[in-house]
Amino acid sequence: MKLLRSIGIAMTAGVASIAAFVTTANAQDISLDDVLRAAREERAAVARENTAREQQFVAERNRQSARLGEIRSKVSAETALSDRLEASYKANLSELDNLQGQLKEAQGEFAELFGAAGTAASELAATLDNSIISAQFPGRPAALRELAESETLPSVEELEGLWYTLLQEMTEQSKVVTFAASTIKGDGTAANTNVTRVGPFTAFSGGEFMTIDQNTSKLKFLPRSPAAPYVAAAKNVEKFNGSGFTKGVVDPSRGQILGLVISSPDVVETWHQGGIVGYIITALAAIGVVIGLIKLLTLWGVGGAVKGQIRKKSASKSNPLGRIMMAYESNTSADVETMALKLDDAVLKEIPRLESGLNLVKVLAAVAPLLGLLGTVIGMIKTFQAITLFGAGDPQTMAGGISEALVTTVLGLIAAIPLLLIHSFASGASRSVSQVLEEQSAGMIAEHAESRS
Repeated sequence: MKLLRSIGIAMTAGVASIAAFVTTANAQDISLDDVLRAAREERAAVARENTAREQQFVAERNRQSARLGEIRSKVSAETALSDRLEASYKANLSELDNLQGQLKEAQGEFAELFGAAGTAASELAATLDNSIISAQFPGRPAALRELAESETLPSVEELEGLWYTLLQEMTEQSKVVTFAASTIKGDGTAANTNVTRVGPFTAFSGGEFMTIDQNTSKLKFLPRSPAAPYVAAAKNVEKFNGSGFTKGVVDPSRGQILGLVISSPDVVETWHQGGIVGYIITALAAIGVVIGLIKLLTLWGVGGAVKGQIRKKSASKSNPLGRIMMAYESNTSADVETMALKLDDAVLKEIPRLESGLNLVKVLAAVAPLLGLLGTVIGMIKTFQAITLFGAGDPQTMAGGISEALVTTVLGLIAAIPLLLIHSFASGASRSVSQVLEEQSAGMIAEHAESRS
């Protein structure tokens, strides 16, 4: 195909050359012999070019044929090698099965016995990986795994080592000891620490509890300490060196219960679960408590000043009763009705000062539980959305919404209860001062009426 294409191209080029030569001949009056000679020369050149291309094509075909032969010979050699390896593998597998059969026959009843020893070693190694005692005696699981994974009969020394390790684990479970061990701190760094161990259950150092790291078989400190009573009990065990008993902490689940206690949210984390509504309730509660306490302290101070004014004859502007007495003294010449109106006006001017801020505290006490109810509704909406998206199979998908619903309700009640108490005390103090002012005002009017009569 390539050769035909080359001949076609050459013929086209020859015709084009003749046409060009004829055009030139017409322009220069060249004879037909010259045209024929030029055509012959062009034909000879094209023939030489086609011959060269044909030779190149044949050479390339020969090279490809030779390469194909080499590849076929290599494939044949590799196929033969694969057949030999497969035959050798089958022969070795058959020999292995024969040897294993001879081994089982030679072991006899001991095979079952040593199989039980290997199973016991494997189970004990898994137990030691999660045992706090392994921090005091490191390296024990490795020898047990070697015994469990061995395909040969265990030696007497290996069986004695299994028995000794099992006996050691049973004995150490009844001890409370303090030992030096390599531990892992909360930031991941290693340190040598004196550790107090209560059997296989609990380990602590300086009141900080630790658990066993299964990857390194080292004790690692918990990221957060439990409540203060547990820390105090751990310190008592560490400091105790006498006879008798002392109060301590034991986790019978070997760290699982302690891990749940640590992972449970504290007060601050629980507060953050309330979300934006919880933050608003907290802010309003703080504002109401501050205003209420300031008002309550102010009323107590005013009540004391009014009681002190009762025992004095000279009026003072620093307390409500003193200002009412000054209003009385400035209108001694007025009749009884005018005096009564003047004193009533003075009392009415003092009452708004006494009751200022109480209504705000009362409103905040009423709004706080309503905001808690709003947060509850929002949390339940989030819970139902989670159920719609992920279903009710996984409780963790609903935990966020339920936490927000419950926390906001609690925050609303926590805010409302102290605000109501403060408002009640402040209102009582305000009414007490107002009653004293009205009684003293009535007494002044009676005294003025008596003096006028």
